[in-house]
Amino acid sequence: MKTARVLLTAIGLVLLLCGSAFAQERLRISTTTSTENSGLLRVLLPPFEQKNNCRVDVIAVGTGKALKLGETGDVDVVLVHARRLEDKFVADGFGVNRRDVMYNDFVILGPFDDPVGVRQAKTAAEALAKIAGARRTFISRADESGTHQMEKELWQEAGVTPRGAWYVEAGRGMGEVIIMATERQAYALADRGTYNVFKSGKTDLKIVFEGEKSLFNPYGVIAVNPQKHKHANNHLAMKFIDYITGPEGQKIIADFKVDDEPVFFIYK
Repeated sequence: MKTARVLLTAIGLVLLLCGSAFAQERLRISTTTSTENSGLLRVLLPPFEQKNNCRVDVIAVGTGKALKLGETGDVDVVLVHARRLEDKFVADGFGVNRRDVMYNDFVILGPFDDPVGVRQAKTAAEALAKIAGARRTFISRADESGTHQMEKELWQEAGVTPRGAWYVEAGRGMGEVIIMATERQAYALADRGTYNVFKSGKTDLKIVFEGEKSLFNPYGVIAVNPQKHKHANNHLAMKFIDYITGPEGQKIIADFKVDDEPVFFIYK
């Protein structure tokens, strides 16, 4: 009996130690659908999870909703792309330690034959004005995402208030908007990363306008302020921020390609 008790005690200690060794912290991240759709997170997160014995739970929504999740304390860190909204998020006390992560750019997509002549536009605002003038279908994300923020800025620059049957407010993520625009042979504003993923077999839309400096699309990472939300896992959030902006994470981002084309670029 004594031997049996000793054996059971030893087994219990082993199980306890094993449980402690394999207990995983959880990090909650809200990020954009463009980041998720690109496939980047599938290669970026596993090394971090393995190194820190943790699990990363990702919520992919538009930037506006991603920041709102940070405001309410439902996530520990946000990875988004709308600098004006990011700065406000930090200024209002909801976020701390914002850092630049990567960038790509926005492009205007349209049918191959480009019936409106967007390719001849000299600016992105002029391109949208051409679409509006022709009342050609335009699919808007209409979800307060970073892409939607850029779109609204371009409409304002063009002096156009988009409304009418030609202007479709999807309220969907980037991938879904590209599919909708493809089905309707419509125009849409997209981030280049998501388009690169979808252009092989999922859409026949082409880039009809690109390259303007105003279409620059930077991404930032921000920890949720632990002074606002005591339950926020700030310790692990800062480890993630150090990782994604450090040599290992930056190399993974720089090396990530779709069809041999880079999706995101890092700051030199």
